[in-house]
Amino acid sequence: MAEMYIRVAEEENEEPMEIPSEDDGTVLLSTVAAQFPGACGLRYRSPVSQCMRGVRLVEGVLHAPENGWGNLVYVVNYPKGRKMDEIDASSATKIKRGDQKTSDLIVLGLPWKTTEQDLKDYFNTFGEVIMVQVKRDVKTGNSKGFGFVRFAEWEAQGKVMSQRHMIDGRWCDCKLPNSKQGPDEPMRSRKVFVGRCTEDITADELRQFFMQYGEVTDVFIPKPFRAFAFVTFADDQVAASLCGEDLIIKGVSVHISNAEPKHNNTRQMMERAGRFGNGIWLKPEHIISSALFQSSSALFQSKPFKTSLHQNLFCS
Repeated sequence: MAEMYIRVAEEENEEPMEIPSEDDGTVLLSTVAAQFPGACGLRYRSPVSQCMRGVRLVEGVLHAPENGWGNLVYVVNYPKGRKMDEIDASSATKIKRGDQKTSDLIVLGLPWKTTEQDLKDYFNTFGEVIMVQVKRDVKTGNSKGFGFVRFAEWEAQGKVMSQRHMIDGRWCDCKLPNSKQGPDEPMRSRKVFVGRCTEDITADELRQFFMQYGEVTDVFIPKPFRAFAFVTFADDQVAASLCGEDLIIKGVSVHISNAEPKHNNTRQMMERAGRFGNGIWLKPEHIISSALFQSSSALFQSKPFKTSLHQNLFCS
């Protein structure tokens, strides 16, 4: 009798593995457990009722449904309430592949000349690479200065993330994209600081220039002119890839760097300005700018303001 296989998977939507059956058409639970440690049974979705049904298990032997095993995908059952920390590390990798699945890693700071083959050749030294991509502008085809890589093995991914990489003569960083970072990891800003600007560079010209790297949502040039500007992208990865670059705009070399979050600068200024007349120190949240004091002297003499100030000073 020709050997027959049934399709088994840990989860209903995962790629199944073929498990051999015995000569009599049954499947040994030990055969399933050899590939899925800790397995205690199988279940499948009925084509008729669309409900999950359990496979009959008698003394360690799994018996086919009434119409045979067919081409259905059988899902592994595990003991109820079983925890990962109750299983040794080698079994845990097989039982919960989701916990050890590799992710797409973003590679920041790529030289413009780097190709996907260059990336693959470099990262193959760490382990099997199953995907590489250099992000390019849809219209021009030019590199945006970042890309993605994915490894077959979790160990290779961890090793790559633990160090910086010299690719085509430039240091690059490899990390998880923001969407896959933990809750304690800060989100990168979508805004960049453009230094060394000249007065003849307009907001529209900045927008047109930076659109080659990605979608631009805002351009801000302070007035009066202060030799810098801010550019905001729709994608924070684009902003991160440009930081540290010196770019030529209208024949002028401008420097791109991180735009620090506004609340950080504001708080520092408030703390430095925390001393409020007569030796009294205020909390940052109680400080009102000197410009407001100067322009609103009438307000400060009013009874509601004095009451509020008294509460801030002595009741907080």
